[in-house]
Amino acid sequence: MNKDIIAGKWTQLKGKAKAKWGDLTDDVFDVAEGNSEYLAGKLQERYGWERDRAEKEVRDFGKTLN
Repeated sequence: MNKDIIAGKWTQLKGKAKAKWGDLTDDVFDVAEGNSEYLAGKLQERYGWERDRAEKEVRDFGKTLN
C-alpha cells in the first residue's frame, strides 16, 4: 500500500497502528495523519531505534495492509 492510500485511509488504519505501536500516544497518531516520515520519526524517538529500522517498521506495516 503506498503512502497516498495510507494517508487517505488513516482514520481506519489508526487503530491497527495503535495496536502495533502501543507506546505511542493518540496525539502522535492524530498529528501523523498517515505521514510515514513523521511516524517513523516518532517511532525512532520513542523506541530508540535507528532511522533505518523505524522506516522499515513503517514500510512493513504498510505491506500488511494490502
